Amino acid sequence: MIRVVLVDDQELMRVGFRMVLGAQEDMEVVGEAGDGRAAVDLAARLRPDVVLMDVRMPVLDGVEATRAITAAGTAKVLVMTTFDLDEYALSALRCGASGFLLKDTPPAHLVDALRSVASGDAVVSPSVTRRLLDRFLGGPGAGELRDAAVLDALTEREREVLVLIAQGLSNSEIAGKLFLSEATVKTHVGRVLSKLDLRDRVQAVVLAYETGLVRPGDL
Repeated sequence: MIRVVLVDDQELMRVGFRMVLGAQEDMEVVGEAGDGRAAVDLAARLRPDVVLMDVRMPVLDGVEATRAITAAGTAKVLVMTTFDLDEYALSALRCGASGFLLKDTPPAHLVDALRSVASGDAVVSPSVTRRLLDRFLGGPGAGELRDAAVLDALTEREREVLVLIAQGLSNSEIAGKLFLSEATVKTHVGRVLSKLDLRDRVQAVVLAYETGLVRPGDL
């Protein structure tokens, strides 16, 4: 069973999510919280597989709650946002979230996303990620670019794989693009994450943009 904690300051949203997840044979909602501080405490106590986290909340927002939860290693975090151009969502990714979804995401996509995150993958929507990164890296709240020398640890093939990860391609899509087996791609992805000390594909996407390896217009 995939054990999920729901975090949203709107009870109606939590009810809706609980109904969707409760209908799945492989999922169980083990707890709910209405603010970030309660979410951190709940995650530490219950140690769920995934925390479904709203980013805009009272007491402690979802970004800081995500930072605390992922730093403690108590759960993976999938953040939810109302607006696709939301700097809070990207900040949550930088703090360790394994992906983000819009709150109007179809139920089937939400369920698939939770399964992906629980299995150790990440949820990266190319179109939404592009707009977020474009705003974050080029707008008023832009973060500092990182020295591209960090990528020197990668082989040429690994750099190719990182570019395709940053463009939102799945392992099977990368395999087709590079004429490799999916198992080989999985190995390359693992090496990229290990060499660059990255938690998951989301952090790989952010790093690819921060180093200038990929730019928002490339998607």
